[in-house]
Amino acid sequence: MSLSHTAAEYMLSDALLPDPGGSRAKGLRLELPSDRLLKFITVGLPLFLVSLAFAREFSTGSQISCFSPTNFSGKQSAYVDTACWDSLLHHGVDAEGQAVTKSLWVLKVFPYSLLVVAVLMYLPYLLWRYAAAPALHCDLLFIIDELDKSYNRSVRLVQHMRKVQQASAEPERFWEEYERARRERYFEFPLLERYLTCKQHAHSLVFIYILRNLLLLLFLVATCLYLVFLHLNIFFQDEFSCSIKTGLLQAEPHIPPLIPCKLVFFSVFQLISLSVGGVYVLLIPVVIYNALQLCQWDKGLLSVYEMLPAFDLLSRKMLTCPINDLNVILLFLRANISELTSFGRLNAVNALRETTSNKEDIDTVVDFMTLLVGLETTKPKP
Repeated sequence: MSLSHTAAEYMLSDALLPDPGGSRAKGLRLELPSDRLLKFITVGLPLFLVSLAFAREFSTGSQISCFSPTNFSGKQSAYVDTACWDSLLHHGVDAEGQAVTKSLWVLKVFPYSLLVVAVLMYLPYLLWRYAAAPALHCDLLFIIDELDKSYNRSVRLVQHMRKVQQASAEPERFWEEYERARRERYFEFPLLERYLTCKQHAHSLVFIYILRNLLLLLFLVATCLYLVFLHLNIFFQDEFSCSIKTGLLQAEPHIPPLIPCKLVFFSVFQLISLSVGGVYVLLIPVVIYNALQLCQWDKGLLSVYEMLPAFDLLSRKMLTCPINDLNVILLFLRANISELTSFGRLNAVNALRETTSNKEDIDTVVDFMTLLVGLETTKPKP
């Protein structure tokens, strides 16, 4: 008898979760994997391409090549290149034969506009980091700690039940008391369940998360429209006619009225704009999916924790409209599942319950532990 008691004690002691060795606060992820990927691409891609454009500019020197008259000296040709690059005005004629000018200054500021795009793409993540992440961090720490403690309380409850059952002279009376305690919900965890219920009626986190995705979607669409505008108006004109007959040179007879020029960097800017626009168009459905995933509950996590005694947030239909803070917390709990040690234990117990022949004997993790330590020999069958 002492050997079986010792074996049961070892089973229960091994079932207890060990205390976390380090601080959980450092290991919590406050961004979903998809959000982290979006941040890396939307911010990093324009910065990377702009750095390539600047590197080419510094390595090749002048970004414009003008065909000066043959009687111009080297200094005069350099002056023509500089003057045309500073003005970037195309002088042409319309269908009616009237002189028109078209500004190409957007090409000069295009690399800097991509820097502005990168800054704008980072703003939604700054909003989340400073407006929502601190509160989410506290919520995750508390809920993860309470879920693991609730599992340990269930195991300690079985340890206490085993000691009481061994000391009881009437085993049938012990199980009657146990069933009555279950009916009257003596084993519930009111702090955790009421905290989750309270989060179900809060909307600050979900509002900031939706706002972040809406801002990101707005910036993506605006960037794509800006690139489309460039391609329709500017990026099909790599050659233009420049006039340097201004100021002191206006009355010089040997200077031609228009000088043809070609943009050296034109193909590079075309490639950069197509790359950024194509990637951003592909990211738009990802942003929409991130926002729409709040329209349904992630019930897999809570359904596993219904193995805890009197933890029936789902069975009592307390989960109503999914657009609330609790659904956001569930998404981030799923992302931090490695920090939730009790999830693996309860998931295994849940799988064993599905494969056992007497499913009615296992309702909670307490029932499973009582079966492990041999208390089912005297437990009355339903």
